[in-house]
Amino acid sequence: MGIRAETRGDREAVYDVNRRAFGRDVEPQLVEAIRDSPEALPGLALVAEDEDEDEGTVVGHILLSRVQVGGEDAVVLAPVAVVPERQSEGIGGELVRAAIDAARAQGERLVVLVGHPWYYPRFGFVPASTLGIEHPTPIADDVFMALPLADDHPRGRLEYPSAFAAVT
Repeated sequence: MGIRAETRGDREAVYDVNRRAFGRDVEPQLVEAIRDSPEALPGLALVAEDEDEDEGTVVGHILLSRVQVGGEDAVVLAPVAVVPERQSEGIGGELVRAAIDAARAQGERLVVLVGHPWYYPRFGFVPASTLGIEHPTPIADDVFMALPLADDHPRGRLEYPSAFAAVT
């Protein structure tokens, strides 16, 4: 299994991975909306590819895109998906680690997400409120998390771009 940047040729496979992983079209439509928006960030959309296949089969996907926190740039991790038959093999974890590394390499200072509180702390995510970051809607403290990539990370209220509202 290898991880690489998503390419234009991966669009159909990425849609399929997200649809199969979540069992609905909301997440793949979110990926499409972000990909076509100013918040898309080159190099922060990654795929996991099964290299045992002749041409490689996309089995996982992760997307980080631009958001604002307290009026400053940050990134949001949403979504991460692995096809059902390959879940629990560590592919999602490899995608998360690779995405965090890529964000750090690009000079990002903060990653936020809404996700499972039993999963993301292993990567260093903590409740966002403990870092002075607030969600724009009422949400459980343990599911809104953040990972600072720099000491001077943004603080304040999260602002999602319109791509998120278009599909939720």
